[in-house]
Amino acid sequence: MEYDEPKFFHVMQYANVADGDVIDMVSGNPDWEPPEALREALEAYARFPPEEFQYPPSEGLLELREAIAERRGVGVDRVVITNGTGEANYLAMARAFERDAGSEALLMDPVYPYYPGKTELLGGTPTLVPTRRDGGLDVEAIRAAASEQTALIVLNTPNNPTGAVYDIEAVREVVAIAEAVDALVVVDEVYDAFDLSGRFESALTLDSPNVIVTSGFSKSMAITGFRVGYAIFPPAHVASAKTRHMLVNVAGARPSQHAVHAALEATDEAYYAQARDLLDERIDAFVSALDAAGAEYTRPDGAFYVLARFEGVPGTMANVKRLIDEAGVAGMPGDTFGTARRDWFRFALVTPRAAEAAERLVEYFDG
Repeated sequence: MEYDEPKFFHVMQYANVADGDVIDMVSGNPDWEPPEALREALEAYARFPPEEFQYPPSEGLLELREAIAERRGVGVDRVVITNGTGEANYLAMARAFERDAGSEALLMDPVYPYYPGKTELLGGTPTLVPTRRDGGLDVEAIRAAASEQTALIVLNTPNNPTGAVYDIEAVREVVAIAEAVDALVVVDEVYDAFDLSGRFESALTLDSPNVIVTSGFSKSMAITGFRVGYAIFPPAHVASAKTRHMLVNVAGARPSQHAVHAALEATDEAYYAQARDLLDERIDAFVSALDAAGAEYTRPDGAFYVLARFEGVPGTMANVKRLIDEAGVAGMPGDTFGTARRDWFRFALVTPRAAEAAERLVEYFDG
């Protein structure tokens, strides 16, 4: 396949060279502090003996895998540490396609664009399935789309970009649909620490041999540069995933995994609650401003993104650049995320200037 530069990078590059001050609401890089225990673990690591600077086990440090397994209620042998949740999704999706069980992937629309990109990279065919207006799963649409050609169904909850938190009973129905056509369901739960609704339940509770759950620490610990993710595979799929992981990466980074393990063990729930409280405040301020600007929007139940539509200003790439140049706010065009919200903009609220950005949008659209 031909490589197309992701629109994220295109927008960020445009914003970086724009005249004037631009508030970045494109990237999903948390702007708050990582856990203190993580910094302390890194400082200590610099003084470790030379053998600690060599390859870790390919599937990840045992102590980190054990900590994840304990928290997720699974056997440690099912856990594979990956280079971010992105690689976890890649391994899981590859496993779906290499079984000779079809070549189609059902992806929810709006869709995180790396899912169709990985599907095509792996030789599969992406099919977008509409979601409900609130971003929730349309089980009947998924049922109608599934066939013997369906190898894979990808879910993301809490969702980027809609902010929806999927009802676990709806997920259960999707898993049953997948089991009926011998498809695997990959459930990306990387935003689980940012459940603002109190309704999130992991797909691991379904205990299905067709479910692979992926996650990571980039968002929850505010360390997108550390690249520590993981996948939890059903036992029948672990060996193949480990082989592909070894051939593609050999192993992940030992210092990152060590620091994440230390932070995981030492950080209490208050750290994550503080981040959720911060996001709640930003969401309140941002959607209030959108109300004042007369915009239609989705208030997220999870994650940290807001989709918004402004009358007469569709969310095209041209209008994204217009907002950068004339309002000083950088968001993402809606068609980045499929077809369902092509007229919308997506804004990431991981900036301390979210309220200021909202004021700029009000001034711009009121003017």
